[in-house]
Amino acid sequence: MPGFLASLPPNLIRALASDWLHNARTDQLPPCPSQGDWTTWAVIGGRGSGKTRTGAEWVRALANGDPAFCTQAVGRIALVGETYADVRDVMIEGPSGLLSLAGPRPHWAPSRRRLEWDNGAVAMAFSAEEPDTLRGPQFGAAWSDEIAKWRRPDAAYDMIQFGLRLGDRPRNLVTTTPRPIPLIRRILADPLTVVSRSRTADNAANLAPSFLDTVVGRYAGTRLGRQELDGELIEDRPDALWTREGIEAARIDRAPDFGRIVVAVDPPASSKAGADACGIVAVGLGSNGHAYVIADATLSRASPQAWAGAALALYHRLEADSLVVEVNQGGEMAIAVIAEVDASVPVVPVRATRGKYLRAEPVSILYAQGRIHHVGSLPALEDELCDFGPDGLSSGASPDRLDALVWALTHLMLGQRSEPRIRRM
Repeated sequence: MPGFLASLPPNLIRALASDWLHNARTDQLPPCPSQGDWTTWAVIGGRGSGKTRTGAEWVRALANGDPAFCTQAVGRIALVGETYADVRDVMIEGPSGLLSLAGPRPHWAPSRRRLEWDNGAVAMAFSAEEPDTLRGPQFGAAWSDEIAKWRRPDAAYDMIQFGLRLGDRPRNLVTTTPRPIPLIRRILADPLTVVSRSRTADNAANLAPSFLDTVVGRYAGTRLGRQELDGELIEDRPDALWTREGIEAARIDRAPDFGRIVVAVDPPASSKAGADACGIVAVGLGSNGHAYVIADATLSRASPQAWAGAALALYHRLEADSLVVEVNQGGEMAIAVIAEVDASVPVVPVRATRGKYLRAEPVSILYAQGRIHHVGSLPALEDELCDFGPDGLSSGASPDRLDALVWALTHLMLGQRSEPRIRRM
């Protein structure tokens, strides 16, 4: 084979070097006919595993009518990301996006939110945050990227399915790093879905060595690493105090009016490398006696001034009533730093006298009673909640977001409170 390649003229060698069918991994190529008459191709992979390149090459092949991918060109294609900015910055203009591919490029009209090929094929950009914009348009194919982090996944995905009604075989490509949300389970359980899986390590040749050494080396084998690097769908921990299903059932899109808002801070004992994060979580109390988790501003390895500043910024942005600060480790310093920046902010010091699990259990009961709601998606916080059991997190890390949440909810719902003042969100 090397001798044969050496015999080829330079122009053919260059063409082979940029040919997707020649360079792609098996998991990056569409299902073959032997895999059935599929309607959804789910490319489930870790961070940096090549999912975006897979999606971009698939869309380009359909738009150009590449016979290796389709029997005829697909004239109308939907590109759907978490936000319009994600579609533009990742799927279209990104390093592996449609405009980065070799060969003739389509014309990108940002003001019209569409790509146009010379043969008349069009790909239109949509935001999953606006599912109703998918009402009306119809397509022969759709590329849905990172659906696991869409704010309204089911509503947006359902609208895409209603629009896939052009051509003989309208199909949908889903590219995502998985999270165990109902939509992911639903797609994977569909008999008309074909799944391709990939790991970050599969694409090592195209990733920075420092990323492989630090990120992959640090998280490999952990629960987070299995999900974010290996593309595994990590379900609830059986002995966890929280379940994703319970959180999802109580989730709302918009916050109500609040009587009280608190920002809780779980400060680390140190800001050195490897130290715990500083948990910063805001919770509001509604007139119905329910609590609403409205923000997670947790910082990793930040200086006391940095995380105190972040907590104060969140406090002022939400017009909160008080800062609840845990003072067992480094908290006294946190109170001093907060006072230096803004002495007018009321700080409520709290001290842990029981273990984390015992403190968290009464709060998890409030969730089970349907009295706690997450406003929008708080994935990092929710991952901690659903991985927290009697022996802590499965990774052994400190549950800093969870701790801050527990302090906030304990203060608002399980402790003494002053008279509320109504404010509108």
